[in-house]
Amino acid sequence: MLDFLQFRGPWDVVQLAAWVVSIALLLWMLWDAIRVSKQYSEDVLTSSQEGVDELALQQDAHKKS
Repeated sequence: MLDFLQFRGPWDVVQLAAWVVSIALLLWMLWDAIRVSKQYSEDVLTSSQEGVDELALQQDAHKKS
C-alpha cells in the first residue's frame, strides 16, 4: 500500500530529500508572496520603471549636492 515509503537504495533517499527541498521552497515562496502582498499595495509593487533604480538616482543627487 505505501510502496513509496520503502527505500531500496541511496537514490531513493536522495529523491526523497529533493522532494522535501522542493516542497519547502514552494511553501517559502507562497509565504513570501502573501507577506509582500499584505505589506505593500499593488501600486507600489508595479510602480517602478524597468531599468531605473530610484535609490541609485537619489544617492547620485545627494552626492552632487
